[in-house]
Amino acid sequence: MLFNTIEFAFFFPLVFLIYWFIVNNNLKLQNFFILISSYIFYGWWDFRFLVLIAFSSLIDYTLGILIDDSTDDRKRKFLLSISLIVNLGFLAFFKYYNFFIESFVDAFSVFGVAMDPKRLNIILPVGISFYTFQTLSYTIDIYRKKLNPCKTPIQFFAYVSFFPQLVAGPIERAKNLLPQFSKPRKFEYDKATDGCRQILWGLFKKVVVADNCAVVVNDVFANYQDQPGGMLLLAAVFFSFQIYCDFSGYSDIAIGSARLLGFDLKKNFAFPYFSRDIAEFWRRWHISLSTWFRDYVYIPLGGSRVSKTLMIRNTFVIFIVSGFWHGANWTFIFWGMLNAFYFLPLLLNGKNRKYTDTVAKDNILPNLTEIFQILYTFSIVTIAWIFFRASSISDAFLYIKKMFNISIFSLNADLLGRSCMIAIGAIFILIFVEWIQRKKEHGLHYSIESNVIFRWCSYLALIVGIFYFSGEQQEFIYFQF
Repeated sequence: MLFNTIEFAFFFPLVFLIYWFIVNNNLKLQNFFILISSYIFYGWWDFRFLVLIAFSSLIDYTLGILIDDSTDDRKRKFLLSISLIVNLGFLAFFKYYNFFIESFVDAFSVFGVAMDPKRLNIILPVGISFYTFQTLSYTIDIYRKKLNPCKTPIQFFAYVSFFPQLVAGPIERAKNLLPQFSKPRKFEYDKATDGCRQILWGLFKKVVVADNCAVVVNDVFANYQDQPGGMLLLAAVFFSFQIYCDFSGYSDIAIGSARLLGFDLKKNFAFPYFSRDIAEFWRRWHISLSTWFRDYVYIPLGGSRVSKTLMIRNTFVIFIVSGFWHGANWTFIFWGMLNAFYFLPLLLNGKNRKYTDTVAKDNILPNLTEIFQILYTFSIVTIAWIFFRASSISDAFLYIKKMFNISIFSLNADLLGRSCMIAIGAIFILIFVEWIQRKKEHGLHYSIESNVIFRWCSYLALIVGIFYFSGEQQEFIYFQF
């Protein structure tokens, strides 16, 4: 079930009404209702994979208790290894089996050895990368004695399958989300209205900005060899906004929906395209994944408190693993490596935490230096996104080569249609609103003192925009991860 479909438009209000008006006085019943609703939401796509998420939940629920009860370090490590093997095993099979087989064949073909191993027609379960990392962090934190295990199965199963963030995050840590299932939840009007505003902003980003950008991006990337450089540049910029608005739009809807049910999810995007360097960008982009890799991969490897050689190794490991997490294609791995190359000079010179505050914090507009820094960071990020979007690494290089030639000043008039014009206008609105709100939690995070007429006019304008200027319906990009 997608957030931007008529099914969800009926599903969520029904869940909301039952949750607050029928089961609201019984915490156990509320949690059980969330669990059932989440399984309906997930099973709507393919009910067969409910077995997978239920089994994964059962394994980590049981192992969490066993790890906590054990005082034998060897036994605790063995139990943790079971969790790692099961969860990463599922991920490796469903997401990477054919990739490993094809890479194996390609490697032997270099030496003239022809092989024809069996490939499987595997359906990738939606959200497996997200809920796998969520359950892994649970058992790892228990092993590290940073978290007490959940002894109530319904609470734990509801935590793993919580439908607002189940299939595309944010990747919630158990220490933040799980305790919220054990506390009585009361309806809070201010929290609910802010949730509605965040959902509205998320829908605008997804169906107006991202989906209209997608029309142009899909056409250009499918036939990039026949397009002038200017069209390739426009499509690359459009994809930067498409992937941002698609993914952050999902996060906004997820966080807003959870808030309507009385839950607080972690912020996943912090206006990343206003970053002044690549390090700041990665602190603001997909925060739940970046911090997951930091805490469970980078720091255990030694982080930056090691020799420069090991620091370089650790940086490449975390970015390559991040790229590999995104998909079974060498393009994602190259994308990760490219970002590592971007990041290394800042890290080695101790400038990776130079910008931790909000850009132009005390000013209405950025100064010339900040404008240059933002544009430069956006430019190198956009170059990297080309590898992320392309079908192959060679296609990406050829795309960039064709983009930077004399035809960069030319466009394809046939592709400058309604979707293109709407996308350009919507991007300007997006930049304006998010710049004004860059110190807030999201684009429509208004204070109580905000003018009522202004607020309702902005709501109405966005609703009209969503109904009249939405693009062709597209799946959320991160569903494939």
